[in-house]
Amino acid sequence: MRVIKKIKKLRNQLRKLHLSPVGLVPTMGALHMGHISLVESAVSGCPVVVVTIYVNPAQFNDGKDLENYPRTVEDDLDLLCRALRKNDIVFIPDDSEIYPGEDNRVFRFGNLDNVMEAVHRPGHFNGVARVVSRLFEIVDPDVAYFGLKDFQQVAVVKSLVAQTGSRVRIEAGPTVREHDGLAMSSRNRLLGPEIRRNAGVIFTALSEAAKMVRDHPVDKIRDHVIKKIGDLPGFSVEYFEIADDTELVPVTGTVEMQAGKRYFGCIAVKAGNVRLIDNIEIPL
Repeated sequence: MRVIKKIKKLRNQLRKLHLSPVGLVPTMGALHMGHISLVESAVSGCPVVVVTIYVNPAQFNDGKDLENYPRTVEDDLDLLCRALRKNDIVFIPDDSEIYPGEDNRVFRFGNLDNVMEAVHRPGHFNGVARVVSRLFEIVDPDVAYFGLKDFQQVAVVKSLVAQTGSRVRIEAGPTVREHDGLAMSSRNRLLGPEIRRNAGVIFTALSEAAKMVRDHPVDKIRDHVIKKIGDLPGFSVEYFEIADDTELVPVTGTVEMQAGKRYFGCIAVKAGNVRLIDNIEIPL
């Protein structure tokens, strides 16, 4: 693999290789096997893959969260060198490459702007749209790979592609989990030992919620999830919703769930000082 930091060099290398389709795996680093599963999918489908490592300040609405976000570039490169091939590229730009000037673009995503992560992290998805659109412009990929752990982000990126008329195909990879069900996340390494020992409760509660849907209204399921998780010291539920996978319109029960659509239970949890998100598909 090649490590490249400048847009001009990246574009020259892609032009020289002249391979297609080009796969893109955007990351903020602190890589884990969830990221690597996306990289492996890209490698299996594309003769050249660009993995980006860039902590995007535009998607953080909390300066302390940005400051604390783990940065482990050397470890990331060690992981990637086992998954990538000689023609693949790791692109590690600095802020001046991604945002050469002030970026004041405002994106609108309909109902996606009014639920779950958008409510609790105002401006987050506008920042995501800014960096993803820039990466699409810089790399000009044919396929881009995102993880379903960030469920709402995938919906936002698909909406961005539709709005902009981009030709990029979005591939969403399944959530990769730890032995106790905790969704792999770069933030997991920030969890204290006791919190980490109990963090599998998030997936346990989601799994129970999925089984309750046929016989219980969502408010009763929500109460169960909040109690299951909140009974553990240091844990609290920020939100739990069951929503469709396109507009993320929350439902109150199975009567509102339409055949042909997919539905997911989505959750955000404060685990100690770390905020974690997860989701599970709800069978009809």
